Amino acid sequence: MNKFIDLSKEVKEAMEERKPVVALESTIISHGMPYPENIETAKTLENIVREHGAIPATIAIINGRIKIGLSEEELEFMGTSKEILKASRRDLPVVLAKGLSAATTVSATMICANLAGIKVFVTGGIGGVHRGAEQTFDISADLQELANTDVAVVCAGAKAILDLPRTLEYLETFGVPVVGFKTWEFPAFYTRESGLKVDYKVEDEIEAAKIIKTKWDLGLKGGILIANPIPEEYALDKAYIDKAIEDALYEAEKRNIKGKEITPFLLDKIKDLTQGKSLKANIELVKNNAHVGAKIAIELNKLYKEA
Repeated sequence: MNKFIDLSKEVKEAMEERKPVVALESTIISHGMPYPENIETAKTLENIVREHGAIPATIAIINGRIKIGLSEEELEFMGTSKEILKASRRDLPVVLAKGLSAATTVSATMICANLAGIKVFVTGGIGGVHRGAEQTFDISADLQELANTDVAVVCAGAKAILDLPRTLEYLETFGVPVVGFKTWEFPAFYTRESGLKVDYKVEDEIEAAKIIKTKWDLGLKGGILIANPIPEEYALDKAYIDKAIEDALYEAEKRNIKGKEITPFLLDKIKDLTQGKSLKANIELVKNNAHVGAKIAIELNKLYKEA
């Protein structure tokens, strides 16, 4: 894999010393948040992971190389350059072969983390089945990746702009366990409630780590979703955010925005409609996921060392 991957010094040493490592995605830096909040959030997430005793590995593609762990300069580049593509599974061979630079989505980050041997990945919210998918067939590649790639994903549910019931049905069909972290309700990104149940609830990171390891020890291929709700004090009112989402979706349809452009457009529009409240919620939920993900990675690492 060295043919394609560059490990940062910090990540390389952590892997050699069998320390817990947590993968972080770069789409949130390049396409999910405005500057400078994107860089500040990326650095904060890395520091949260370090404070718990794990090593952060922010993943991106720069000049055709998969970077596992970014330097300050590379983070700045990912957060400011207008030439950064958005890479999913289908884009990886093209981006690497052509020597391009791209932020990795949930699916591409899972692939790269798995190639590097990293088993826990922290993100904000996964992609899923888009509203109206029965007509458009617009379903995120994140869901197939969760079905096939052995990485545990800690998130605040799926992005609230999606069709959440169909997203959960899709995950069930492909055998992806959806586990609530201290909750029986599937979180809806900006809010703690969706009206939808998760398959199982865990009380702590030790229980979560045991389930993750057991799944792969059984030879059951694919990821596992740890759904961790946004902290109560930062959650937005459900009716308020639902109205903003409906307005943003209407605007996207009017402007015929589709495909990989739709999610960044909607998140940006919702930020404007909520006067920045959704961005603050987004930052706080991903920080909360970093706390939980780091603790799970540490417990999983202990289990593998004991095995």
